[in-house]
Amino acid sequence: MPKSKYNDIYLALRQRIEQQEYQGLIPSENTLIQEFACSRNTIRRAIQALATEGYVQAMQGKGVQVIYQPQRSSQFLLGGVESFTEACKRNAIRQETKVLYFAERQADREMERLTGFPVGETVYAIRRLRLLDGVPLIVDHNYFLKSSAQGLTPEIAAQSIYAYLEKRLGVVITTTKRVITVEPVTADDAEHLHMDGCNCVAVVSSSTYNSDGVMFEYTQSRHSPQYFEFHDIARRHGG
Repeated sequence: MPKSKYNDIYLALRQRIEQQEYQGLIPSENTLIQEFACSRNTIRRAIQALATEGYVQAMQGKGVQVIYQPQRSSQFLLGGVESFTEACKRNAIRQETKVLYFAERQADREMERLTGFPVGETVYAIRRLRLLDGVPLIVDHNYFLKSSAQGLTPEIAAQSIYAYLEKRLGVVITTTKRVITVEPVTADDAEHLHMDGCNCVAVVSSSTYNSDGVMFEYTQSRHSPQYFEFHDIARRHGG
């Protein structure tokens, strides 16, 4: 089954939910099958994607209930692998990326300790400032394995690296491991971020893998704390 079919349906249903077109239950599977001219399995995959992101919950014998609640600020997902551009589009936020630094580097011992890339590996080292609705709120320190991101340029980094990897290079991005910490503000943070008097930043460190099990990216995102908001959906499995 082509991913685009159920993904298009998922996006259409998500938009309707976010715009509050659905109250209570979403339309039945049979209604959606007729509307989108697709199989039952395709509809179920789209609904499962919505459930994974906390938009809906299946109610046995009743249907699928909308549980989405609009948020006052942008939502970044802990449980999903989502680019900055995708997150901003989903939240209807105007975004801009400024590339502050871009270079090819050979991993040394210090980089190995930080990123996990072995000494001697060639990486693209990038620093990007992220603006949300014109306010500088995130500095991303990105490290991409050159062998997995051949041809990366500052121009691409100013747009969407994930879009380039997936659409141009055919990289299948599968898994991200994250660690969230709170750290003192650095001189670089203070220079670039809108801190509003805060003396610490929220730091999300991510190691991302492709379908071959290769860690191709390490990123440390440093967030202004007053605008930091990550969301996750947790489910209890037994007592």
